[in-house]
Amino acid sequence: MTEPTGTTGLAPWVRDLLRCPVTGATLVDGVGPGGAPELVSTDPERPLAYPVRDGIPVLLADEARQV
Repeated sequence: MTEPTGTTGLAPWVRDLLRCPVTGATLVDGVGPGGAPELVSTDPERPLAYPVRDGIPVLLADEARQV
């Protein structure tokens, strides 16, 4: 079993499967303004960040913030 790593606590193979629901871009580990973990879209034209709450990514467009 692969251990979770990074700021989000997600196993790398799980994070690699996830995509931004708005742009379809790859998501990478990040840290929000308050220090909370998040997943950040790699889309250069519309970078969005999604919160990770209790180890669960919240991939809802309404929950995203502009980076």
